[in-house]
Amino acid sequence: MLIQTTQLEKKVTTSEGELQILHPINMQIAAGETVAIVGASGSGKSTLLSLLAGLDLSSAGDVLIDNEKLSELDEEQRAKVRADKIGFIFQSFLLIPSLTALENVMLPAELAGHKTAEQEARELLAQVGLSERLHHYPNQLSGGEQQRVAIARAFIGTPKILFADEPTGNLDKKTGNTVEDLLFDMNAKSGTTLIMVTHDGELAKRCQRILRMDAGRLNEEQRDVA
Repeated sequence: MLIQTTQLEKKVTTSEGELQILHPINMQIAAGETVAIVGASGSGKSTLLSLLAGLDLSSAGDVLIDNEKLSELDEEQRAKVRADKIGFIFQSFLLIPSLTALENVMLPAELAGHKTAEQEARELLAQVGLSERLHHYPNQLSGGEQQRVAIARAFIGTPKILFADEPTGNLDKKTGNTVEDLLFDMNAKSGTTLIMVTHDGELAKRCQRILRMDAGRLNEEQRDVA
């Protein structure tokens, strides 16, 4: 399995005592799968995504990425796992305002030491239909264009795993549909494992599996089999 959790928990201490955000979670995700994590606000979806990506540490249990236990790695080692194997798409795009579209996409590859970073970035921006926007800054791009830049950035280096947190949450329906199509098309071409958090039921149905969070507990929805 590419991703596996064993008795994964997250607790935080508040002024009112200990709060259990995630109850023990055991899950497995195979290479190449597309998985949606759905649930109400505050159900623990984004917390789970952060733990799976190594952006946050669990209170108990383990996350294994490619058989590596994240709990046994220090922050530098976890950062290397993210750089080598993981791409991210965020609802708020998180592009660097002072960098052009091309430079934003190049950045992860440059940090990873890719000598062909610019060529890779140009090819990815062409795939998302932004060849004419290479030298535009984020504030010169529409929301849909910014999200397409973010998708191109996430795919640079051909990550094994792509995490997407509400990838169309800040877009109108028409633009969101275009971005969805692009995301799944690029995912299919690259063979990347896609794990996304979404409130959009129609978007979730496009994934092979739907995992539902409910008050910190995870359940898998049964899909109709034709």
